[in-house]
Amino acid sequence: MSDKFRAAVRGKVIVITGGARGIGLATATALQALGAKIAIGDIDETTVKESGTARDFELYGKLDVTDTASFESFLDEVERTVGPIDVLINNAGIMPTGRLVDEPDQVTRRILDINVYGVILGSKLGLARMLPRKTGHIVNIASLAGETHIPGLATYNASKHAVLGFTDTLREEYRGSGVHFSSVLPTLTNTELGSGVTPPKLLRPAEPEEIADAIVGLIAAPKSKVRVTAVAGAISRFVGFLPEAVGDSLGRALGSGHAFLDDVDAERRKAYEDRARSV
Repeated sequence: MSDKFRAAVRGKVIVITGGARGIGLATATALQALGAKIAIGDIDETTVKESGTARDFELYGKLDVTDTASFESFLDEVERTVGPIDVLINNAGIMPTGRLVDEPDQVTRRILDINVYGVILGSKLGLARMLPRKTGHIVNIASLAGETHIPGLATYNASKHAVLGFTDTLREEYRGSGVHFSSVLPTLTNTELGSGVTPPKLLRPAEPEEIADAIVGLIAAPKSKVRVTAVAGAISRFVGFLPEAVGDSLGRALGSGHAFLDDVDAERRKAYEDRARSV
C-alpha cells in the first residue's frame, strides 16, 4: 500500500464485525499494517480471541450483531479503551445455500437478523456516536448478489439488496453531516463462506485480501460503492442494463443457475453450512 493510504489510515480507530476470519480478518490485518487501531468482534468467541491475540489487535471479543446490548457494550468498550470510533465496518454475514422451499424458517430469520438487522443496528449505533463529532465512516459489506438474482440464494440475495438500499438511503439522509457511508460488493470470495461452491464461468473467486484492499481504498478516499473484482462488477452492471430475458439467459449461460444449487459440493460445504445455520 502507498504512503497515501498509510497517511489516511494511520491512527484511526476501526471496528470490524465478523472479524474473526475471512474478509473481516483480512481487512483488520491490512488496516493494522497501515497503522490503524483495530477492534474486532465476532459471535465466535473462541476464534475471535485466537485471531485477536495472534495479531495483537487493540481489542477483540464476543459480539452478537443481532443483540442491541451486546453491540452497544462492545462499541462502548472500544471508545473507553481504544478511542472514539472513526470507522465501523459492518461485515458480519452468513450465506446458507439451497432452494427456498427447503429453507427452515429459523434459517430465513437468522439470515435476515444477521445480514440486515445487524447492519441496521450497527449503523444506527455507530451513527449516534459519529454525528456529534461531525466525522466518521460506516462501511457496510453487501455483495454483487445485491445487484442481481441467483438461484439458491433467495434470502441471501434479499438481504444484500436490503443492505445496498439502506446504505444508499443513509448516504443521502446524512449528506453534509461529516459522516460517510459506503457499500462494498464482493463477488464470490475464497473464504469459508464460499466453500464447496463452483464459481460461474468467467468469474474467478476473489481473495479476501482483494476485498481488504478495496476497503482500505474506500477509507482513504470515501465513495458510495466499490465492486470486487472489477471484472465481476463490470459484468454485474452490464447484465443489469440488458433486457430481463437477455440478462437471465446470460446468467444461465455463465452457470449461475446451478452454482449455488446442483453444483455445490455438499461435503466440502457442510462445516460452514452447519455453523451458519447454527446446527
